Amino acid sequence: MNKLFLLQRFAVMALTLYSLPAAARVAHDSVYVAAPGTPDVSVTLPDVSTTLSDVPATLPDVSAPAEHARVVAVPVVVEGDTLFYIYSGEGGRSAARRAANASELIMQAGKNLSFGGDTLHIEEGHDLTDIMYGEKALLSITDHDAESAGVSRSDLAVEYLIAIADKTDELKKTYGILQMARRVGLFLLVVAVQVALIVITGHFFRKLRRKIIRLRQTKLRPVVIRDYEFLNTRRQSIVILFLAKVLKWMLILAQLLISVPVMFSIFPQTKSIAITLFTYAFEPVKMILRSVAGYIPNLFMIAIIYLCIRGGVRGIHYIACEIESGKLKINGFYPDWAQPTFNIIRFMLYAFMVAMIYQYLPGSGSDIFKGISVFVGLIVSLGSTTVIGNIIAGLVITYMRPFKIGDRIKLNETEGHVIEKTPLVTRLRTPKNEIVTIPNSFIMSAHTTNFSASARAYGLIIHTDVGFGYGVPRLQVQQLLIQAALKVQGVRRDPKPFVLEKTLADSYPVYQINAYVNDVDRLQKIYSDLNQHIHDMAQDAGLEMLLPHYYAQRDGNPIVMPPEYTGAKHE
Repeated sequence: MNKLFLLQRFAVMALTLYSLPAAARVAHDSVYVAAPGTPDVSVTLPDVSTTLSDVPATLPDVSAPAEHARVVAVPVVVEGDTLFYIYSGEGGRSAARRAANASELIMQAGKNLSFGGDTLHIEEGHDLTDIMYGEKALLSITDHDAESAGVSRSDLAVEYLIAIADKTDELKKTYGILQMARRVGLFLLVVAVQVALIVITGHFFRKLRRKIIRLRQTKLRPVVIRDYEFLNTRRQSIVILFLAKVLKWMLILAQLLISVPVMFSIFPQTKSIAITLFTYAFEPVKMILRSVAGYIPNLFMIAIIYLCIRGGVRGIHYIACEIESGKLKINGFYPDWAQPTFNIIRFMLYAFMVAMIYQYLPGSGSDIFKGISVFVGLIVSLGSTTVIGNIIAGLVITYMRPFKIGDRIKLNETEGHVIEKTPLVTRLRTPKNEIVTIPNSFIMSAHTTNFSASARAYGLIIHTDVGFGYGVPRLQVQQLLIQAALKVQGVRRDPKPFVLEKTLADSYPVYQINAYVNDVDRLQKIYSDLNQHIHDMAQDAGLEMLLPHYYAQRDGNPIVMPPEYTGAKHE
């Protein structure tokens, strides 16, 4: 009975092996089959390739689920290769769990250096057929598995056994001692090459550094922008050395990005790490290049918008310069309005350009970009109330033309020359060389006196008050004051200075000398010279000045004048 059972098994296995390649038939012509209730017997399959010519050339493919079976087939995958499929659960384990266990056990068997092909065998049971590795069961095949595959349980076991044997042989070659020694040698070779590259790179950049230092003393020249020395030779050498150092470390980093993944890819255990490192290193670069390539049409659109706006700005700037120089005249449009108007139009054009370009910027439609835009707008709106007020006031001042750069003006109690006008503030330099910064909004609410405007047009009238006694003839006082004014450098001869008799006070009449001047830059000096000449000429004429006030008792005491003047008069 046992002999009959063994002969049946031999026939089935021969038919199965007949459908396999010749190499597979030779490699696996020895298997172990154990019949129920009988001891394990080792047998050698006869060569039936020439005796079974009437058997069909191919048998049903059991490596994939049968088309007629409505089951879920779970693949047994080892290192990316699908060996066969599990069709059902067994012993409370699902098909997926069975497939995972089989994959793990096959992997362990293949990595075992003591593994031999003759340790794989099949043990037949009443309900299960086990594929054994020594004393350990790699996989148990159920009747449901065989039914789903469309073959008998024994045939399915032989098919699975051959697939497992092929894979374990491949794993043994991959993880064998000789192969491991080769990988270690290759690893050390890659490390040596990388170390050599680092040493060569360092040597090259050391030579480059010495050459840069020599260039500093021979060929480098300072970079001068107008009168400003932007980069001298020392700073240039520092910048070049820094860039060389950055390039050096970039090259070393590029080498490591290639060599480190190569080292990890040598060993099968770390091959997945190598793939991950390659992905980390080159995926961002690939993503950037892909984004740049996809963004090229937007770049063309941005360039066209910029060139159009830039051309318009240059055209308007040319017109503004022509108006400012007086070559182009427009009724009601003053030349000093040209540059401020150009600045306003330029700002508006560039703002329009930004609004048009915004939609073509990368990430402009993202929520983060929108959130940042809203946040910046909120900050600007909350903190720019005073700033906007000063800018508007600056525009109004520009077109009101109350003063211009270089004018001598007086704002409330502050007097000086205008040295700077900005959209936010105006700066004055006082006669004492003090720089006063005044917000434009304050200028709008203050009264402004412009000395230079009238001086340019018809002459500024300077004046000072002085008083003499009623005993002094009026014509003598007027002649004295006019002569004193004409002695002052800067006072115009035409129109001629004139005298006004302002008031008749209780003790003296008050006279006011008025004179025309054009040089308001010397206004303080002109006033000082005028007062000095009036004082000196009054003393020379023996006239007593009663304004500014002083007090004296008229009881025969001498008048308040220097003795040399009073003595000469009485003699």
